[in-house]
Amino acid sequence: MTFLGISGMQYTGESFPDARIIVAEDSNVFTSMIRTRLKELFNIDVEICRSMEDLQAANELSDEPVTLAISNINLPGAENGEALEYLIDLNIPTIIFTGTFQEQLREKLLAKDIVDYILKDNIFAVEMLAESVCRFLTNHRHHVLVVDDSPTARALLSSRLKRYNFRVSLAESGAKAIEILRANQDIGLVITDYNMPDVDGFELTRRIRGARGSHELRIIGVSSSTDRLLSARFLKVGGNDFMLRPFIDEEFYCRVNQNLDTLTQIKAAQQRL
Repeated sequence: MTFLGISGMQYTGESFPDARIIVAEDSNVFTSMIRTRLKELFNIDVEICRSMEDLQAANELSDEPVTLAISNINLPGAENGEALEYLIDLNIPTIIFTGTFQEQLREKLLAKDIVDYILKDNIFAVEMLAESVCRFLTNHRHHVLVVDDSPTARALLSSRLKRYNFRVSLAESGAKAIEILRANQDIGLVITDYNMPDVDGFELTRRIRGARGSHELRIIGVSSSTDRLLSARFLKVGGNDFMLRPFIDEEFYCRVNQNLDTLTQIKAAQQRL
């Protein structure tokens, strides 16, 4: 078991030789670094596309579906972002790897439901990219339960989590959440709203902790309330984390990763005992 990237993610060293990954990038330096690192870590032979024409050919001339695309925003023949539009239109999960970044561009990228974006402007860029790839390829092993009485809020959280390849279950009430948890012992993370009519987030957390500890399941409380003491109350009844709406996408994903990484490390330590 080793640590991958810069976040402390634990990596088992397993290979993903069946994953088909396309890298749409015209820089020889970065394509060489990405190809070498993904082969070294995951035994993946990536396909390099140096232009829009290459990208279209890679997709259209093969019957094998693309598992994940890593794409620069601008490519020869697609200087105005057409490569990203092409990938998104085909519902191909995409990580953007770019040296161009402003707030307006960030909002545009996140609105496209990309998997992630990595900036080329630091020496850890390829390591961060490798970590993002690994998370996408392994997140389906994590089962997350979202609990919220608002259909809109449930849909939003579900969409965000599925974008990152997590398995997601939904509960419209605390009572339903308990029912789902009893039937799905593999759930490792619960994200629960505070303000619910039957069993609120505090009471749900208490009931969960009566059956399963933090070493088995993590709980993130969420709320739109301006009451700053809600976070303290969640933590005191057994929650592991708390976030206020509206979420910043990067912070949300980071909190989810940190809690699941902690759970993974605890289970790995238990297995060594």
